[in-house]
This record gives sequence, structure tokens and C-alpha cells, in this order.
Amino acid sequence: MFGIPGKAAVTLTPAASRQIARLMQRDGHKGLRIGVKKGGCAGMEYTMEYADTINPLDEVVEQDGARVMIAPMAQMFLIGTEIDYETSLLESKFTFRNPNVVEACGCGESIKFRDTSAA
Repeated sequence: MFGIPGKAAVTLTPAASRQIARLMQRDGHKGLRIGVKKGGCAGMEYTMEYADTINPLDEVVEQDGARVMIAPMAQMFLIGTEIDYETSLLESKFTFRNPNVVEACGCGESIKFRDTSAA
């Protein structure tokens, strides 16, 4: 919908691809659906949920056995994003390296995007 022909809207690191593929196989889901919603102290939050169907307007990214569906309203906010999966002693989580983010809150859960209305 908002993508660049021949280029994936988002990329997955090898760690993210492995984790998403593992989640798909374990529970029999078609993939993960990624979106954004209003919330948090910076204004927007990423959403991730298991997906059992592919919606016709989803942007579908398949990489190394992993499948990510980007919800239509989130596509313009996620173009160029790299998704990683990080593991530390205390937590494991997906992280987003998004060039469209201009501000993030201290907790790392909430983001603010570049104002596209001024363009």
C-alpha cells in the first residue's frame, strides 16, 4: 500500500526471524501482525499480535521462514524499520529501529513519529 516496489517495508534481523518462525511453528499461527496505536507518554505504541489470517490490505513481509503482516494504518509509520529480538539476563523482547521516530519515552514503550501533516 505505502511500500516501495521491490523493497520490503520492514526488515528482520536473523534473531527476529528465528523468534517469529519459532512462535509461528509452536502455536500454528500464520505470523505476527504489527501495528501502531495511540497511547503512552510519547503518543504512540507498537502493537504485536498473533495472526491466523492474512488481511487483503496487510503488507506481508516474509524472511527466513518468518512472516510479519503490517496493518494498513501502520504501514506509513513503519517503512524502513528494522525489527530485532534481543535477549538479556532480565528480559527478551522485540525492538524496533525505526527511522520515522523522532522521540521515545524513557521506558522505551512509547514513541512519537515525525509530523507528516507539515509535508
